[in-house]
Amino acid sequence: MIALSAIVVSSMLGGGVFSLPQNTAATSAVGPVIIAWVIAGIGIYFIANSFRLLSNLRPDLKAGVYMYAQEGFGSFIGFNVAWGYWLMTAFGNVAFAVILMDTFDQFFPGVFTDGNNLNSILCGSVLIWAYNFLVLSGTKVAGFVNTVGTIAKLVPLLLFVLLLGIFINYSQLFNNFWGMAPQVVVVSANNHPEPVSLISQIFAPMTVTLWSFIGVEGAVVLSGRAKNKKDVGKATLLGFLLALIIYMLMSILPFGTMTQSELAQVSNPSTAGVLAHLIGPWGEWFMNIGLIISVLAGWLAWTMLCAEIPMVAGEQGAFPRAFARTNKKQAATVSLWISSLIMQAAMLLVYFSGNAWTTMYNISALMVVPAYITTTLYMAKICLNREYDQYMKQGRTLALISGLLGAIFCLFILYASQIQYVASVPLLLTCGLPLFIWSRKEKGAQQSILERKEYFYLAILLLMDIIVIGLLVKGWISF
Repeated sequence: MIALSAIVVSSMLGGGVFSLPQNTAATSAVGPVIIAWVIAGIGIYFIANSFRLLSNLRPDLKAGVYMYAQEGFGSFIGFNVAWGYWLMTAFGNVAFAVILMDTFDQFFPGVFTDGNNLNSILCGSVLIWAYNFLVLSGTKVAGFVNTVGTIAKLVPLLLFVLLLGIFINYSQLFNNFWGMAPQVVVVSANNHPEPVSLISQIFAPMTVTLWSFIGVEGAVVLSGRAKNKKDVGKATLLGFLLALIIYMLMSILPFGTMTQSELAQVSNPSTAGVLAHLIGPWGEWFMNIGLIISVLAGWLAWTMLCAEIPMVAGEQGAFPRAFARTNKKQAATVSLWISSLIMQAAMLLVYFSGNAWTTMYNISALMVVPAYITTTLYMAKICLNREYDQYMKQGRTLALISGLLGAIFCLFILYASQIQYVASVPLLLTCGLPLFIWSRKEKGAQQSILERKEYFYLAILLLMDIIVIGLLVKGWISF
């Protein structure tokens, strides 16, 4: 139970939490930020609750993020969810590398500039392979290290909240609460500042909130290794509630230390800048060290998740059988090595990116949406067809509400996100088709490459690709 909860918390409380003050203040005032977190908290609760309920109802579905999609909507959808989730974890780890190197630059100015220069790429690559070998040593060893790391990184986060709770100017929290004053929330319009609408301010941080909550399903992904299956649901809900409280406090309290326009200009990790402003340089050092611990622990948790999904998919036949191979320590081997190679390739591409951190976390956040929406829809499906009653005698209506509202929240996230990042999702999903064909061919001549309804799913995916390519050619979007 403790180890599973640590996986959930560590997966969510990664390096991004240390940049929340600036990330939210850059687009929104304190009032809209509160509303955004409330909406996100409610939406993610329904997603987390769907994971919790399904882990109790269907403990036989190991690594449920992928299995729920396959059980509910067929092999093609299940494969795409597994593939998309796998890419999300890989890109998320590269995002960790970028922000970690950027933090190192605070200690060694000019050595790791922007987290994507040559030194950053080399150091990040070393860490990718170091985690590869650590996870190969077995999930018991890696799980112990992750639990210790989670405890260690909670200390600076809790101290940050405590110090702000004591020393901030609470009356300043209510200055321009809704962000309608031009000098506080601005956009470029004829080089003159002007206010941004309340709705725009609420929508703007939604991708940040989703990125922050990725990992809430961590216990479900590793459910196959849990001794007590009932612990999976408890760990999911406990980890979600703890993370929500920390996120809200870390986003709201900094508005009591400086104006929004000042907070929006603080360099990341912005918690370090906020604490330096409040108590002096030692606060900046303390938070930067905390971020390093946080990223190192979160990176380990995500490496474990990254290897688990293709391994289980290989066991179930959704991925080629080679991905199911494990070593004597029961650690995934082929899936881990290939995951590390994907991360290494993405790490090299980061060198050519002008805004690597923003790109990586936006794409990672949206690549998880297929997994979340299929899970919540599967929850709703088994309630509507009364399959739910086979597993539990009460609570079907509440479970249905949880599934439907979770799915609606996923659609809202897509609507509120920037179009260029949403457009990347179908393109990246299409890249996995050769792997799907490979896995189908392994089943022999009796298994066709595509079943009848899967042609329909493929047509929709390819149509979205054509639309995205058309938008790119027209210059209406760019990556």
